[in-house]
Amino acid sequence: MKKLVYFFAIISSVILIACNGNQTPVESEENKEADSLQNILSQKEDEINDLMNSFAEIQEGFNCITEAEGRINDISDSKGEAPEIARNIQENMDYIAEVMQQNRERIAQLEAKLNAGTIQSTKLKEQIEKLAAQYEEKVKEIEELKQQLAAKDIEIKALSDTIVSLASENKSVKADLDASEQVVNTQDAQLNTAYFVFGTKKELKAHGILDGKDVMKGNYDKSYFTKVDIRNFKSLPLDSKSVELLTSHPGTSYSLVKDNKGYYTLKIIDATKFWSVSKYLVIKVK
Repeated sequence: MKKLVYFFAIISSVILIACNGNQTPVESEENKEADSLQNILSQKEDEINDLMNSFAEIQEGFNCITEAEGRINDISDSKGEAPEIARNIQENMDYIAEVMQQNRERIAQLEAKLNAGTIQSTKLKEQIEKLAAQYEEKVKEIEELKQQLAAKDIEIKALSDTIVSLASENKSVKADLDASEQVVNTQDAQLNTAYFVFGTKKELKAHGILDGKDVMKGNYDKSYFTKVDIRNFKSLPLDSKSVELLTSHPGTSYSLVKDNKGYYTLKIIDATKFWSVSKYLVIKVK
């Protein structure tokens, strides 16, 4: 549980940084995209708390099952009356079946929350897979326990269909998790994708990116942009001694560095802040 708490603490440290400065007549489409991203991130805290509660409930369920297994072992080794021993064992086995069913449903619900939520995390998927693996291990433990009881000539009623079908249904949960990974990866790529272009005033106008002083106000050539992953895009050599950013990006999130020949390179200091206003970067050079 400490590892889970630490894991979610890392996720919950995501900070939304508001953008300052006067915006140029930057494309409304990109502003809407930025607003959408902000709304998604603002939901994370509630989702994290909900997921943490679900993880805690499932783990507590497994702990209770382990305790019940221990009670059954103690009872089976006791010297009481056979009917009383069988009754106590049956009660604990029924309890195990009930909690196993609850945990199965909770794992499925957790996987559904991952699909429906805004949190994109491979580590979160790995944690759910660990719970599913722990679930499978409990199925094996229960079967072994039944065999041990049979060896001691202690008869118990067959467990409910919940236990009988655990293994097959757990495979279904794993299949759903694999499918959800593709969804998560796709959403993750979308959230971390941005586009840039730089060129002379004439070049930008030729591709509809610059219209007078307005940037991307009308139809523009999207194929002229280069797509990047903002997590890896840290610098951009501009090969020019005159550079002007035409889209809005917080001044503290980047710097323009000159080399010994006077040519500029764009250095991104804070990627989250830099792309917070627009996922498009347009630079005019001479």
